[in-house]
Amino acid sequence: MLYRGGCKCGAVAFEVEGEIGEVIDCNCSVCKPKGYLHWFVPEAQVRMIRRPAELGEFTFNKHALRHRFCTTCGVSPFVEGPGTVAVNARCLEGVDPGALTVKPFDGASL
Repeated sequence: MLYRGGCKCGAVAFEVEGEIGEVIDCNCSVCKPKGYLHWFVPEAQVRMIRRPAELGEFTFNKHALRHRFCTTCGVSPFVEGPGTVAVNARCLEGVDPGALTVKPFDGASL
């Protein structure tokens, strides 16, 4: 299935292909307050439609994951890692987060 997603203001837009089996609800100090529901997909399954040069980035801990956000509206639509993208399922058009299988992850203990 092909999903479209992005930020609130439309500056960031992307398509991702795949089936959402489950999403990860991480309780770390970044993911928990942002309300991320991570759907991990291979980087090749994500196609950027609009990606502004001023797309913000936040890293912490081992600095392996780049938490991306729109510098205009502040929405965080995805996290980039080596060869993978964690799409925030809350930023996908037509996806009801309440209908997804959610797996908790204790990122706070890392």
